[in-house]
Amino acid sequence: MSKPKLVIFDTTLRDGEQSPGASMTRDEKIRIAKMLEKMQVDVIEAGFAIASQGDFESVRAVAKAVKDSTVCSLARAVDADIDRAAEALKGANSARIHTFIATSPIHMKYKLKMEPDAVLAQAVHAVKRARNYTDNVEFSLEDGSRSEFDFMCKIVEAVIDAGAGTINVPDTVGYGEPGEYGAMFRHLIESVANADKAIFSTHCHNDLGLAVANSLSAVMNGVRQIECTINGLGERAGNASLEEVVMAVRTRKDIFPVETGIVTEHIVPTSRLVSSITGFPVQPNKAIVGANAFAHESGIHQDGVLKHRETYEIMRAEDVGWHANKIVLGKHSGRAAVKARFEELGITFDSQDALNQAFARFKDLADKKHEIFDEDLHTLISGKANENIEEHYLLVDMHVCSKTGEKPVAQLRLQVRGQDLDAEAEGSGPVDAVYKAIESIVSSGAEQLLYSVNAITQGADAQGEVTVRLERDGVIVNGIGSDTDIVSASAKAYLHALNLLDSGTARSHPQRDGV
Repeated sequence: MSKPKLVIFDTTLRDGEQSPGASMTRDEKIRIAKMLEKMQVDVIEAGFAIASQGDFESVRAVAKAVKDSTVCSLARAVDADIDRAAEALKGANSARIHTFIATSPIHMKYKLKMEPDAVLAQAVHAVKRARNYTDNVEFSLEDGSRSEFDFMCKIVEAVIDAGAGTINVPDTVGYGEPGEYGAMFRHLIESVANADKAIFSTHCHNDLGLAVANSLSAVMNGVRQIECTINGLGERAGNASLEEVVMAVRTRKDIFPVETGIVTEHIVPTSRLVSSITGFPVQPNKAIVGANAFAHESGIHQDGVLKHRETYEIMRAEDVGWHANKIVLGKHSGRAAVKARFEELGITFDSQDALNQAFARFKDLADKKHEIFDEDLHTLISGKANENIEEHYLLVDMHVCSKTGEKPVAQLRLQVRGQDLDAEAEGSGPVDAVYKAIESIVSSGAEQLLYSVNAITQGADAQGEVTVRLERDGVIVNGIGSDTDIVSASAKAYLHALNLLDSGTARSHPQRDGV
């Protein structure tokens, strides 16, 4: 007999994007959403439609692109938010409006400045308004884990009566403890008279490193939806990690009374895609998707695994997509093979010209390195400034001299709005010299918030991917550059960020009230 379904609600595109610097373009959100759909995620929270015009357009684009998963937009318990969410979701095959209001005493008193009765009335009104647009309405009690239990029961019963089919009680500040958090759900479900008419949901933040543990404890106590993100991405310390939740339920079938419909073989490729787009590398020892997740260095472990895999491995690497890490392409690969592999990775092209450009970049890379990995293919797309932005700054030529005991010197030529300009600068290192030379020409006025280098694949000829985060006038962008020469990759990343800032493609950070 099959087990009850555990609904996987992915909020990488909404809450994940609230990580400082993790803003995604509309096209990037569509790429991630298509991979989530391929993974058979049940609900994709595409954004917060009222937050900005960019968020609205992204929600609308994802709603039109995704056919098999439910697409959701967040909305405060405010008429304008709900109406905007509904408008953005018009093109969806299956749509959900996710509305929320804070219910803890501290939030009601200091943030909302509202009495509990007024909060309850606004919650009921919001659910009824959302039901005018769709019968799939989720209601969240922001800061639910710190709310007074009697009031929680009262508002949950009222919004279910108003038409909410999913009730989310988030651990908004990551304060929960697994035993306590799970018991809260059991008590709530037992106490609310109409609890059988709704699915209860958890949305846990990872401030104490307990997001996954809290979520799974809630499942053991009656919850049937988990809200989570790829790689645990999210504001502050992040959210419950989708890959950890899904694989825990799958691996411990003897314990958990539920099952998911997730196609786990797409977990690693999706993780790589999200990491590449956001510029947030995955730590090597990250569970499931880290580079060392299935690595064994201890001789005892290696001996055991060689004799019988289950001695030290509780999961098969192939089951989460690590088999995709094998070498499949090289300099002699043809266009058809490259296109097929792109499609397997969830990357499609709008036109033959776009494919031709990607294939040309593939060939250029294949001339530099013998083996082409899936990570390289992701980078060929994400590392290219292909958001239809106007490239005001182009690197024409660069010469960097770095010698022991002497300050590195960078000489470069940039094309700035069609004009070639030369510069030379010293720096504490070769990359610092390049950046100072660039700034001597452009005088961008931007502050550099992050410089990150990530080796995309193994080997001395591996591509290096550089992420540069710049901020100017409250706008944050991630510039990405990749090359087998790390100094060249650094220059590309910096110029990509400058082009994003100057093109207007960049947008203010989407941090807003939310669960």
